[in-house]
Amino acid sequence: MTVDLRREGALARIFLDRPEKANALTSPILDELAAALDALAGDENVRVVVLGGTGRTFCGGADVEELARLDASTAGAFVGRIHRACAALRRLPVPVVARLHGAVIGAGLELAAACDLRIAAEGTRFAMPEVRLGIPSVVEAALLPRLMGSGRAAWLVLTGEAIDARRAYEWGLIEQVCPDIDAGVKALVEKLLAGAPGALAVQKRLLHLWDEAPLDASVAESIERFASCYSSNWLSSWMGRR
Repeated sequence: MTVDLRREGALARIFLDRPEKANALTSPILDELAAALDALAGDENVRVVVLGGTGRTFCGGADVEELARLDASTAGAFVGRIHRACAALRRLPVPVVARLHGAVIGAGLELAAACDLRIAAEGTRFAMPEVRLGIPSVVEAALLPRLMGSGRAAWLVLTGEAIDARRAYEWGLIEQVCPDIDAGVKALVEKLLAGAPGALAVQKRLLHLWDEAPLDASVAESIERFASCYSSNWLSSWMGRR
């Protein structure tokens, strides 16, 4: 298995587990990751998910050997697998935290972008080097302008140059840089677990809507979602605990 899924009560941790290859993504790994995420989506006991990588790096991107074997008939299916894994992260009804260290490259950065929050260790490097391989950055690279702004996203995907964690934070690509990544993730998970599960699920859906819909539609849907919370069973039970 190259995807390590661990459940710790309300927390689920998923680790890319191919450290000898910098957790580079192959078709089987992407399929395994998407399947693990789909399984978590149906687990009502899970309230927060953390995505990380074993070894010295989070993810070195798509496996270069598989990229070299692609042709016009197989390339679309490969990037489709990257998209399916990213879409599975975004579909999860709970907050997803990306635990980033070492290097976050190409398709690995797309996975991180598909998470809700991103925390990086000091010294982490971020890059979208596809143009230097003769191909464009695609699929969930489309999230980068929404996170960073169009100019900074253009810098990453057009130059292929790496930026460090401090610049990634300044540019809005990540939310926090931590000298102790595990302590930072632990503190964030505790903050997320303090929120009502139903409210967090609604909030995540609204965040995605706000990214994509016009303002009027976003406001109208927000009002409807807010009102619907008051007819839900979880709200009365949650308020009873406070």
